[in-house]
Amino acid sequence: MHPDWLAPDWDAPGIGAVMTTRRGGFSEPPFDSMNLRDGLGDDPQCVQRNQTLFASSIGAAPVFLRQVHGVKVVRLSAADAAPDAPVHEADASVTTEPGIACTAQVADCLPVLFAAPGGVAAAHAGWRGLSEGVLEATVAALCQATRCQPGQIQAWLGAGIGPNRFEVGADVLRAFGASEHRVDTTRFRPHAPDKWLANLPRLARDRLQARGVRAITGGRWCTAEDASRFFSFRRDGVTGRMVAAVWLDGR
Repeated sequence: MHPDWLAPDWDAPGIGAVMTTRRGGFSEPPFDSMNLRDGLGDDPQCVQRNQTLFASSIGAAPVFLRQVHGVKVVRLSAADAAPDAPVHEADASVTTEPGIACTAQVADCLPVLFAAPGGVAAAHAGWRGLSEGVLEATVAALCQATRCQPGQIQAWLGAGIGPNRFEVGADVLRAFGASEHRVDTTRFRPHAPDKWLANLPRLARDRLQARGVRAITGGRWCTAEDASRFFSFRRDGVTGRMVAAVWLDGR
């Protein structure tokens, strides 16, 4: 794996996990260089080379989703990693099969990886999915698949837009049960007229803790602040996508 990529600091024997940065691939600007998503304007051959390199680096078969900022969770099997397998429209996945990597593709939204006894999961958590319950749905699906309790799950927050750059309007406050007249400044900090800076990692921790997950790490990187290391849609508009992935080691 590229030395610049991120990895959870959790204690999960037999489980692999990583998040790519924009470094280590083949794409040309503005997708330089490890863009892992096709259909953005990048050379498809470069994207394919990046995806092949990524799969080889992790030693597992990544299954990418068609993410729609929703709450649907799919359970993956080896069939989903086949070259001709249909792409699921969902924002989270779980698996109990070794060698299959659950993934989240991001460029500001928060990727959340989960490790449990006998299973793993990944979720794509932008503010819409987060406010509607994508993390709660993922925890429930992982508990069901592995017959574990939320307290047995470890969660890791990858790189997403940070609390100094995520400007939002009142609609986002309301989605999380806050109001323009009464806000918790550790979650929504007043920034400009009718604008606030949202703390997406803190909001994700709130949701996970309320669901009973206690072992939560990560969430300290801001995609928008570090242009040399991370893609950021809000910062650049035309840009690539990074991937966070987690898998049961089948080797």
